[in-house]
Amino acid sequence: MLKMKKGLIVAVVAALFMALAACGKSTETSSPSGAEKEGKQKITVGTDAAFAPFEYMQKGKIVGFDADLLDAVMKEAGLDYELKNIGWDPLFASLQSKEIDMGISGITITDERKQSYDFSAPYFEATQVILVKQGSPVKNALDLKGKTIGVQNATTGQEAAEKLFGKGDHIKKFETSVVAIMELLNGGVDAVITDNAVANEYVKNNPDKKLQVIEDPQNFASEYYGMIFPKDSELKAKVDEALQKVIDSGKYTEIYKKWFGKEPNMEGLKQQQ
Repeated sequence: MLKMKKGLIVAVVAALFMALAACGKSTETSSPSGAEKEGKQKITVGTDAAFAPFEYMQKGKIVGFDADLLDAVMKEAGLDYELKNIGWDPLFASLQSKEIDMGISGITITDERKQSYDFSAPYFEATQVILVKQGSPVKNALDLKGKTIGVQNATTGQEAAEKLFGKGDHIKKFETSVVAIMELLNGGVDAVITDNAVANEYVKNNPDKKLQVIEDPQNFASEYYGMIFPKDSELKAKVDEALQKVIDSGKYTEIYKKWFGKEPNMEGLKQQQ
């Protein structure tokens, strides 16, 4: 009886070791790119997935122009990465604390931001526009004087509004551009100042909302998006090199046409290089 028990114990222990070995093998091969096996670091990238068509949630996945461009750049650079939806303000805080390695979220390169962060070479030319209800008397930015303006908090849309009309209650700040647009539809603001691609995408996808986009190059200058890093990041050089290769190969144009339905104007980007 005792001998049989000892044999049973040996068999159980052997089986347990075999199971643990099998688990270890499964974990190693389940890595999407074999990064752990090769000892490569997985890059953590933050975004605010509420900025269509650049990044937004679709069936639980982050999709958009930025998401596709990031994927092409990281593949070109040979870097394994994870894109996380963490929100606009937390994105900048996470870069400061180095909880994430970089960010991409339609982020305009500004002198003020460059004091605290590093940026990649520009990858998108944008401008601010005005979004109003059809039939609005607003024809340009100066017509917004005395009206209530909606903006996304801590964006260049807010900066543009405050530069024209000063700070105050006449400028309402929201967590996202979409929330600001909802306030416009509900009559809480007279207009929304936001990025041109975002405004045009919303109007195109929601014709029943009867909104219109007003461009005003006299008062809204071109601005450029860049991928963002903590200060003195070693990643910047690798990403810049890969981004240029993606542009030169024609992959950038392919992604741009997919999301915007037209050829990109590369002259503005070339002048910023």
